[in-house]
Amino acid sequence: MGGKDHDTRAEPRFKRRNRIDGQFSARPIDMLESPAWRALSLSAHRIIDRIAIELAHHGGNDNGRLPVTKLDFVEYGISPRLVAPAIREAEALGFILVTERGRGGNAEHCQPNLFFLTFAPCRSSTPTHEWRKIKTIEDAEMRARAARDNKDARAVKFAEQRARKTESRYHKVGLVPNPQSVPGSAQLPDPQSGSTGSGHKVAPLSISRAGSRVYPELLSSPHSYAGYCSLPIELRLLALGLGMSVRAASEARPQEAP
Repeated sequence: MGGKDHDTRAEPRFKRRNRIDGQFSARPIDMLESPAWRALSLSAHRIIDRIAIELAHHGGNDNGRLPVTKLDFVEYGISPRLVAPAIREAEALGFILVTERGRGGNAEHCQPNLFFLTFAPCRSSTPTHEWRKIKTIEDAEMRARAARDNKDARAVKFAEQRARKTESRYHKVGLVPNPQSVPGSAQLPDPQSGSTGSGHKVAPLSISRAGSRVYPELLSSPHSYAGYCSLPIELRLLALGLGMSVRAASEARPQEAP
């Protein structure tokens, strides 16, 4: 027939409106309604979501060999102290499996955990749906609680050893007085006597140990108290605790010229 060629394919009667642009992670509805899923904590939900993201980054392959580090979980919004309990919880409720345990360290000695999603279809594996074994919400909550509390004894011991090493690096250092700065027979002044600086109001020293001796020169002096150095020598010796009698100190004072 002469004329233009026509497309003989029938046009679709209805256009699909539920098409998802980009990658997505499918979740079966019966899984979302299951007791195990409803018993998951927020941290365990984020653990599953982050592993599902890793599966998408691998193009839907390598389920069971998905490496996710602790730093990956922390950057996704999980508290560092909740990463390990959340992994145990998600595994106890049957949504993930840790196929290979990692270990911490530096450089080539560091290795992350490898994960398997039990509900995700993959070209190299078949979903196992371990979560279906849990039939009641009570059973799910009991498993989740027990998994969060079941700490690894080796990890706890390693953390305690690391804490002791850290504490040994930082210790309190006390101030030791220099023995050359204070005579061996001398004692420090009584702290209750107050400061002797000229900028503070200082209570007068008690002279009850000197007997009934009174110092008229202090009482009749027109000048105000000017500090420790303005006291007579016997009072200064008494303040220092030296065993010198008041009489000997008085005799040692220079006599004023008549």
